[in-house]
Amino acid sequence: MKKTALGVIALLGAAAVVLGAFASHGLKESLEPEQLNSFQTGIRYQFYHVFFLFVVYLLPGLSEKTKSLIYHLVLVGLLLFSGSIYLLSTKAVTGIDISAVGWITPIGGLLLIIAWFVLAFRYFASKSHS
Repeated sequence: MKKTALGVIALLGAAAVVLGAFASHGLKESLEPEQLNSFQTGIRYQFYHVFFLFVVYLLPGLSEKTKSLIYHLVLVGLLLFSGSIYLLSTKAVTGIDISAVGWITPIGGLLLIIAWFVLAFRYFASKSHS
């Protein structure tokens, strides 16, 4: 699990760089400033959570079960949160309209928040913290 998860995390980081470059160079002329800002919000949150996952996997006192739970919460959270933001903000360019299911964006955000709370809870519940 660890090797696969770290590979996926690295790919998420690479994808965030590619999406950032695409936003700066390919979408800048095609999107309204508000839409571009939304797209960049999705990228920022993707980057934040890539770093978060790397830190989680480097923490020695965290069980593999907890790491896996956090990993899956973040993975689904990013798909719903950042993924829906990417699609919602590029509707004018892609023609893909997911506005009817735009409610998945806050669900993705909630999953990301829960992942942070799981880390906090597990940390405070452990006997190894000072």
